[in-house]
Amino acid sequence: MSPDDAGSDGKQLSGAGDEREPIDLLDREYGIYRCVDCDNVVLTMQDCDGGMTCHGETMERVTESSLSIRPPDIREVLLDAFGLPKAGLDICLCVIGDGPISPRELANRLDYDEGTVRKYLNELVEFGLLQKSQLNRESGGFVNVYHSIELDEMREETLIGFYVWAGEAASLIEEANLTKEDYQNADYEHGLTEVFWEQFSANRTGE
Repeated sequence: MSPDDAGSDGKQLSGAGDEREPIDLLDREYGIYRCVDCDNVVLTMQDCDGGMTCHGETMERVTESSLSIRPPDIREVLLDAFGLPKAGLDICLCVIGDGPISPRELANRLDYDEGTVRKYLNELVEFGLLQKSQLNRESGGFVNVYHSIELDEMREETLIGFYVWAGEAASLIEEANLTKEDYQNADYEHGLTEVFWEQFSANRTGE
């Protein structure tokens, strides 16, 4: 392996199966626009007639990304952005497809421990993806059942939630870039080694 294939610690940047290549953005379901007068960059999921504007001027659509990226996997996105692991995703999708459904029925269907199912159901309700209601039993009493929120509402809420996460990630990247610029301007003798990233994380958390 050549030095270009590895980081400073000798680890390979791309693992087996990773496919990183520049992306043609013209055929995507989303659009990215940049302002020609400032550093503003925006993302839109809709085809905006006349394009986007900034400072009253039409923004330029970004047609390709020269930075090679690894396309995301839906499980990675849900885990990173929403903290929703596989079990939570399985439970959420099952409720969306088969609800209203009780925790016991859900546990039997997925072969999960009922306590685990109840834990994730409560978290998904708090998160806003599912709703809980009571269903009267024919024999008397009631049982708690879970069902999906309206799909249009779920689409909007999950997109907003992801944009919040993406905005936090973008702010973090920008802060790291400015910090690296400060290091370079100060001619930091050790370079941007692992120590830099440790100190950057510590500074952000106030440690």
